Amino acid sequence: MANTPQAKKRARQNEKRFAVNKARRSRIRTFLRTVEEAIESGDKEAATAALRAAQPELMRGVTKGVYHKNTASRKVSRLSARVKSLG
Repeated sequence: MANTPQAKKRARQNEKRFAVNKARRSRIRTFLRTVEEAIESGDKEAATAALRAAQPELMRGVTKGVYHKNTASRKVSRLSARVKSLG
């Protein structure tokens, strides 16, 4: 357990940051799930629209430090390839 005031404050900050990042990750996963479901259903238009909505969310996660840049790019790349192959 944290003993010094500085360590106690850092522990409080970590809890807040964890909650914020958890919410961001959950939101991004929801967007990705909608793309996956549209791909599974075979609806190219819905999948394209869902991917367009998911891309900025993923990149926002990168700027906020939730995901690494390459991870987000890889996810976008793989999803867009799958959407493209639906046609």
